[in-house]
Amino acid sequence: MNTDQRRARLRELIRRQGFVSTPDLRTWLEVSESTIRRDLDYLESTGEAKRTHGGVFFTGPTSSLQLFESRLAGAWERKRQIARAASALIEDHDTLLLDGGSTTYELARQLVGRPLQVVTNSLPLANLFCACDSADLVLLGGYVHSRTGVSLGPYANEMLASLNVQTAVLSIAGADQRGYYNSNLLLVETERSMMRSADKTIVVADSSKFGKSSLARLCDLADVRTVVTDEGLTEAWRRILQDAGVELILAAEESAEAPEENS
Repeated sequence: MNTDQRRARLRELIRRQGFVSTPDLRTWLEVSESTIRRDLDYLESTGEAKRTHGGVFFTGPTSSLQLFESRLAGAWERKRQIARAASALIEDHDTLLLDGGSTTYELARQLVGRPLQVVTNSLPLANLFCACDSADLVLLGGYVHSRTGVSLGPYANEMLASLNVQTAVLSIAGADQRGYYNSNLLLVETERSMMRSADKTIVVADSSKFGKSSLARLCDLADVRTVVTDEGLTEAWRRILQDAGVELILAAEESAEAPEENS
């Protein structure tokens, strides 16, 4: 097998099993430990796998759910940059509430393997953490939105009322000077419950979301402590957020890595 074929086989093994030990991978693929290590480095860099003590578990997208509408390369690279910047705000052993947006999904992939208490209403995010023994996972119940795989509505909100977390991380569909928005009325109600359950709220969103509204207003700009976005945010919007008292973090674009040599 060449490198691409071997990595495709490796990816499929991990996806099917959820978790695979390193000795089993060496046996199944009949390659050296150094080759497995290089291949796992590659899969980690693409967000498809995460190594832990003794093996590796799958962190790629769940094919059975239509998670998100678009996976345009440029947009998703910005989301990954934002996720990396947001992950630096989370400390080990934090209690964290994550909603079901595309950028929070990228953040979850950064956090898999770290010791955390995670509460989420997202089936795709829960799938990432349930294979990881370092995280305590709480999955909120309720009506499940078929396109995004998130639970919404009064049952989820009632459960949130009994919880307290240090940080809620939310995604948005848009923001204007009146506040932050999302595109689903039930989702906004659940996100408001998330904010009430949290000591602080972080919004993660790429710069294209700012300057536009959506169906349902979530809250005022000042109700969110921190916004993490990319460097494409306009100077006008940087001033608007800072004037509202929001801590603004701009995720820097990472330089391209040198190409990997073939095995």
